Amino acid sequence: MASAFVVGDKFRNKVTELLKNADSSVPETLRDELEKLLEKSEPTILSFSTARQLKKYLQEEGHPVYLHELLEDSSLHLPEVVKPPRNPELVARLEKIKAKLANEEYNRITRNVNTQEINRNGTLADFGQQVRSVKAVVVTVFNFLVTVAATFACSYMGSQYLFTEIAARVISAVIAASVVGLAELYVLVRTMEGDLGEP
Repeated sequence: MASAFVVGDKFRNKVTELLKNADSSVPETLRDELEKLLEKSEPTILSFSTARQLKKYLQEEGHPVYLHELLEDSSLHLPEVVKPPRNPELVARLEKIKAKLANEEYNRITRNVNTQEINRNGTLADFGQQVRSVKAVVVTVFNFLVTVAATFACSYMGSQYLFTEIAARVISAVIAASVVGLAELYVLVRTMEGDLGEP
């Protein structure tokens, strides 16, 4: 908080004239303070109490100069604020509290994050599930092909008792394999719909 002025040249000149004037009856204490003030080198600092005494003197004596005119080129003297040193125990406690709060905030933000889902390569369980899925598809396709091939072979072999020509036997075997293949596809589609949860 300001408690003094840093006075300029105008103040120094006017006060010097006031002190040299033989007619002025400046009180002795005020004269001493002003002379000490003028003897000091720059920056010249005028306390508020001395400024009040000078104002009172100028008003009582009826001088044509006012204090605010003397202080036109002056500025407030703001003393430098000295910060007290911080208590190391308090600083350590604050750091602990900050770390604890940051950790709680991090845990709150990441509580519903699954780190296994973030892993690009996936976990071993995901890999095993994918292998089982691929294995099921391969077995299903292999089962379909074996069933259709076996139906064709049985129909071809069994039709030799009905037909003597090879073309008729092949056509009957293809028809039987097609019917079994369509039946297999129907069952496969219904099974997949059941796996997906559809009616």
